[in-house]
Amino acid sequence: MTSRLRTARHLPRCAGLKPEMVVRNIGQLATLDHPDGQGAKGPLRGPALDDPVLVAKAALVCGGGCVLATGPEDEVLGDCFAGGVVPEGVAVFDAAGCAVVPGFVDPHTHLVFGKTRQDEYERRIRGETYLEIAAAGGGIHSSVADLRGRSLDELADLATARMLRMLSHGTTTAEVKSGYGLSLDDEIRMLRAAGIASQRSGLGIVRTCLAAHEVPREFRGNRDRYVALVVDEILPGVVEAGLAERCDVFCEPSVFDLEESRAILTRARELGLGLTVHADELEPFGGAALAAELGADSADHLIRIDEAGRAALAASDTVAVFLPGTVFTLGLRQYAPARAMIDEGCAVALATDFNPGSCPIYSVPLIMAIACTQMRLTPAESLAAATLNAAWALGRQAEVGSLACGKWANFLVLDGDDYRLVPYAAGHNPVRAVFRGGVRIYP
Repeated sequence: MTSRLRTARHLPRCAGLKPEMVVRNIGQLATLDHPDGQGAKGPLRGPALDDPVLVAKAALVCGGGCVLATGPEDEVLGDCFAGGVVPEGVAVFDAAGCAVVPGFVDPHTHLVFGKTRQDEYERRIRGETYLEIAAAGGGIHSSVADLRGRSLDELADLATARMLRMLSHGTTTAEVKSGYGLSLDDEIRMLRAAGIASQRSGLGIVRTCLAAHEVPREFRGNRDRYVALVVDEILPGVVEAGLAERCDVFCEPSVFDLEESRAILTRARELGLGLTVHADELEPFGGAALAAELGADSADHLIRIDEAGRAALAASDTVAVFLPGTVFTLGLRQYAPARAMIDEGCAVALATDFNPGSCPIYSVPLIMAIACTQMRLTPAESLAAATLNAAWALGRQAEVGSLACGKWANFLVLDGDDYRLVPYAAGHNPVRAVFRGGVRIYP
């Protein structure tokens, strides 16, 4: 492991900040803070993705919500405090030899919803496909019908409980999509519920308008009218209300085609929203290439991505977000070609896709385990994909995703001395403590 000291004394964000807390006796610190600036210039790729930047016998100092210093404990204390002695008034957290890693960033969730859909889970086990269930009135349409009958308070209560569970498994920042409303009022209610739940739970969020999640039943006879509604009313209304930062489209032959997706995403970009795309999940349809062409933050799913889509992503800054929990939950056999895409130079990230139908998994550690065993990511690659590259997929790389000095002090103290225990112990919650902005928020 590398021995090094990094301080934030020259970073503008930390100017004038004083140490408020020291985390000491860290057995292994994974900062994801590459000395050559990789990760700050762009998402990690290739060999850099496999290097978590480890420091043994380390300490971390934070103040004003930011990371102020990281490195070997003796050097950190000597650099930050007179005589290397932590003064009274500065809190100390003893990591007891455990590992510390950046807080997980989950760049793809649908956590605002009403009822769960365990009935569909059983139907799939008995042989029905995702598309057959949707055609029979299940799937997204089922969640839309349910959500439209629920109040803002009820949705916020449900979302708060889910966010707290995510926090307990180490997620400190998450994207939250709308998309079960499919009308201006219902989409706004979903996004408002996400904001209320974030304030209550302490989970940092990025809100995404996914009004183009499906064509609602009332528009089945006139798809063009619904696309026009999204472009002319829903997206402008959401932007005017200040409730979303990004726009997403489910780009598939059975949902929104390439022309419709382009029209929606282009309008969203004109309104100042960032872009992301549900791409090439069901068919090799060109959604990933469209995302790269439009400069989207990410292209997500990618189970059926073709060579052209892979090449387009490799040549762009658009992050390929893998959702292996969805494949696992649906009982499919084909995962996104992660190993090939990494080798070809794509920037990759991991997300849960937490939702009521195709993936009720909210644990990023479990997602990392599935990615390692089924997609052949190394433990280090899975950590980078669930932290720094996931932050890039959300456009939050300057704030979260690594323990670079000057970023928010979002980090986890694990219950073991090696970050590789996170994917290794699948099904176990490896998180001993969660800090966000330098404040312990779990337990």
